[in-house]
Amino acid sequence: MMTQTTRIWTAALIVVGDEILSGRTQDKNIAQVASWLGVQGIRLREVRVVPDVMDAIVEAVNTLRARNDYLFTTGGIGPTHDDITVDAVAQALGVPVVIHPRAHAILDAYYATRGGLNEARLRMARVPEGAGLIENRLSGAPGIHAENIFLMAGVPSITAQMLDGMTGTLEGGLPLLSRTVGCWVAESEIAELLRDTERNHDGVSIGSYPFFREGRVGANFVIRSTDTAVVSACATALSDALSALGREPFDGGI
Repeated sequence: MMTQTTRIWTAALIVVGDEILSGRTQDKNIAQVASWLGVQGIRLREVRVVPDVMDAIVEAVNTLRARNDYLFTTGGIGPTHDDITVDAVAQALGVPVVIHPRAHAILDAYYATRGGLNEARLRMARVPEGAGLIENRLSGAPGIHAENIFLMAGVPSITAQMLDGMTGTLEGGLPLLSRTVGCWVAESEIAELLRDTERNHDGVSIGSYPFFREGRVGANFVIRSTDTAVVSACATALSDALSALGREPFDGGI
């Protein structure tokens, strides 16, 4: 049985939007959600990009919320007819969609000097019954928190400040730390060395990221763990092993 300190908390992310799948828009939320979660001590384990189709969103929500501690969604909570993430999450949870009174008040105040709260804008006050709100300081329309699901905007700047407002509010483990060692060496030449180094340091994972520059091959090795001492010991061991092979290691990567 895992102790509180070794428990790994996990999250999944659903990116909603036809514009992402078509290539018209490049998603920037995956990286910032992953980085933010890492600081909270939560691992982003999987990401799924789905179209603005009810069945696809419902299936993804039900699958990913069941096997992760948290599920985040970005996109599909705006004022237009194809913004259906709220409806899909409500369907997945088996609850109706309702107007959240506080969201209604927030939007009413926000749009008071911007043409008023029309029917389209009121759509952004819709939530799955029983849901809470995630503050949005940029554009008025709040995000939504329903059970272990967090619905956020698709616009990266709005997503960023929603995440900032939730910092420290989610239960998680220890933040994931990392250190990079670079080397001008073919990844295949030291695959066994990497495997043995990782195996000899409990709680460590080593990611290998090869590249081709200046007419030669090299790789950066990213060492990850929740323990600073373990990261440092592993980096030293890897650097020493590379040096023993006549390959110069570069602390911090190349």
